[in-house]
Amino acid sequence: MKRLLVSACLLGQPVRYDGESNENKVNQLAEQLRQWQQQGRIIAVCPEVAGGLTTPRPAAEIQGGDGHDVLDGKAKVITNQGDDVTTEFIKGAQQTLALAQKYHAMAALLAARSPSCGVGQIYDGEFQRQLTQGDGVTVALLQRHGIQCFSPDDHSCLLHWMNDL
Repeated sequence: MKRLLVSACLLGQPVRYDGESNENKVNQLAEQLRQWQQQGRIIAVCPEVAGGLTTPRPAAEIQGGDGHDVLDGKAKVITNQGDDVTTEFIKGAQQTLALAQKYHAMAALLAARSPSCGVGQIYDGEFQRQLTQGDGVTVALLQRHGIQCFSPDDHSCLLHWMNDL
């Protein structure tokens, strides 16, 4: 049975930086996620909370690259107040990877555009709501360990992956 890590905010938990959830971002997957949860196939996680950050918390973006660069020590995660939260983001990514390994999850459905969970696109580090290509810190670490990452925008690919035996 395939197991899936899922951003807790996508499951309705109010753990986003602003204390809200992203449950409305998975409308096309909502019923399927409920079914997978009932089957014990979902592992909920918020990497930022797992890394020790509070909810709510200041918005953060990656400056100087993407999550791969953060892991390589070439970029930092900075809040809109100027605080460096790189350590917390890396710790949260490591905690998320540990959960994936413990429960043998080989894929993850993660919140789009987040500095932790963004898959393929993240905000550019200028706090102007401008997107750039790149992955969040957690996505980068999961990918380095062979874990496939999906955003809610990739719902059809995720469904295919989960149903492909």
